[in-house]
Amino acid sequence: MTTPASHRRMDRPSPRSPAAGRETSIDALRGLVMIVMALDHVRDFVHVGAMSFSPEDLARTTPMLFFTRWITHICAPTFVLLAGVGVGLRLARSGSRAAVSRYLWTRGLWLVFLELFVMRLLLTFRLSPADPTLLLVLWAIGLSMIVMAALIYLPTRWLLAGSVAMIALHNVFDGIQAASWGRWAPVWNVLHQQGAFSVYGVVVVTAYSLVPWVAVMALGFCLAGWVSREPSVRQRGLWRVGGALLLAFVVIRAINLYGDPAPWSSQATGAMTVVSFFRVTKYPASLSFLLMTLGLAFLAWGWLQRRQPHAGHPLVVIGRVPLFYFLVHFGVAHLAAVALAFIRYGPSASAFAWLPLPSIGGDARSFPPDFGFDLWVVYAVWIAVVAVVYPLCRWFAGVKARRQDWWWGYL
Repeated sequence: MTTPASHRRMDRPSPRSPAAGRETSIDALRGLVMIVMALDHVRDFVHVGAMSFSPEDLARTTPMLFFTRWITHICAPTFVLLAGVGVGLRLARSGSRAAVSRYLWTRGLWLVFLELFVMRLLLTFRLSPADPTLLLVLWAIGLSMIVMAALIYLPTRWLLAGSVAMIALHNVFDGIQAASWGRWAPVWNVLHQQGAFSVYGVVVVTAYSLVPWVAVMALGFCLAGWVSREPSVRQRGLWRVGGALLLAFVVIRAINLYGDPAPWSSQATGAMTVVSFFRVTKYPASLSFLLMTLGLAFLAWGWLQRRQPHAGHPLVVIGRVPLFYFLVHFGVAHLAAVALAFIRYGPSASAFAWLPLPSIGGDARSFPPDFGFDLWVVYAVWIAVVAVVYPLCRWFAGVKARRQDWWWGYL
């Protein structure tokens, strides 16, 4: 979620005019997936099923619940890809690899700090060593940026080949278990395998590993040159790449031999067999997962390129302040869950409403056994959260457009 150094007022110049200084389709794509992302986070805070099982558990999920989770899979790969594109555009503007490298490792450290402290507070409403520390998407982007600070010195063709190879081949290492590393097991958890380990008595959970996310960011960096092409040429290229990735996903997934550690299988109903087919692995992001999600991202980018949203479009507004939106929407969603608890349980909710939810590692025994709400409530709260956060994003985007201080590039 990079933020270019230069900004402008939110009038309505053409999407790629000299006054605009940036490609609005990129901001709109980022804004679109930010809105979709909020649906999954609201589900984590509100849905009754989120407190006890995964929406991808074939034994307990429903097609609608699975789709609610599945559609949000596009978010993280798109964030990371566009972060890489942003790095490439920054380098094209500045021309100084040293300056961009310095920006990358400092911003990467900043995102890691936000993950460890601010996100922890927003998720749990407290900073207690008794709660697990979750290394989520800000951690992945921050760590990838730190690595990219060195990788941008490589020739683009080498970096492109390496990133494609990592995305395509990293599932070869799925059989390696962190436990086989002994005392160095946390290193493999950080690099490739989701897991948990203890640091001075605090449980750390690595949901997002470095591989293959750094490769997705590097891929975006290598593709940044597309933005300077003729819009119609770029649009056709985006659609072709998106279509090719989705075709590759269908073929590889259908063969069912490589590309994901969780093969699909026939289920009791046709709908659940389809669910099994699309139930690909996100932690770590498998080849099938990335082909599916990046394919959708390229198609959406091509569609937005054709639509050419103006600078004041809500998707563009949100997409220009992604870090602000990301942090604020978590706080609003969590507060909404607290409010719903008091509405349903009355004053007795004060005993548990402010505690970490079971869906994020809290103790389920502290909550009523039926805690949570139906899926339609999730969708209603999702719409409400976005409606509340959008005016704040518009205000913040206006402030950023008027300010030129260097540190605004980190917000």
